[in-house]
Amino acid sequence: MPTLSEDIQSFKAQFLGNAPAEVVATMNAATEALLASGIENRALGAGDKLPDFELPNQRGEKKRIYSYLEQGPLVLSIYRGGWCPYCNLEMKALIDVLPEIKARGAQLVGLAPEMPEKVAETGSKNGADFDILSDVGNKVSEKMGLVFELPESLRPLYKQFGIDIPVYNGDETFKLPLPATYIVRKNGVIAYGFAKADYTLRMEPAEVLTQLDAL
Repeated sequence: MPTLSEDIQSFKAQFLGNAPAEVVATMNAATEALLASGIENRALGAGDKLPDFELPNQRGEKKRIYSYLEQGPLVLSIYRGGWCPYCNLEMKALIDVLPEIKARGAQLVGLAPEMPEKVAETGSKNGADFDILSDVGNKVSEKMGLVFELPESLRPLYKQFGIDIPVYNGDETFKLPLPATYIVRKNGVIAYGFAKADYTLRMEPAEVLTQLDAL
């Protein structure tokens, strides 16, 4: 069975093979600029405390993040939106190991800046049997040091791809979080954090299980 990184590389190769060279160059330059901004170093990581917050899930129910921690460790998966193919590949890969996450006494929770109805669509499309929280305005991701603004150079390209971020997010800021995965202890301290400026890099579900075993 292919790993998540293998699935991502397969999709990426297909995309790059069909995309014009100038489009690829523009996207690569934006990723390099984001990496150079130092955002990865500003993101919360191991040893930091997860901020407490309350957000609606895909069913409109208000959920406090620390209420999950009362039941055990947490796997928090922060993604850009249901429009992102890499995020959907990651979500499906996490769903595949969800029984193993639960067997370790942990819970999986998703979080995205999408409007509640879009979060619901994303969850339904992927068959997500776990809570996905709607972080409209990126308020939580901002506290976690993950937020950046999509550069002007990429906005027309995204529009060409049929991606309308303001429609998904309900504002005109074009702010997005770095996709990130956090393994959080019951006391709210982050045991492991994975957040990369290159949005095609994602934490392997097998590594999620390894980190849970290490708690």
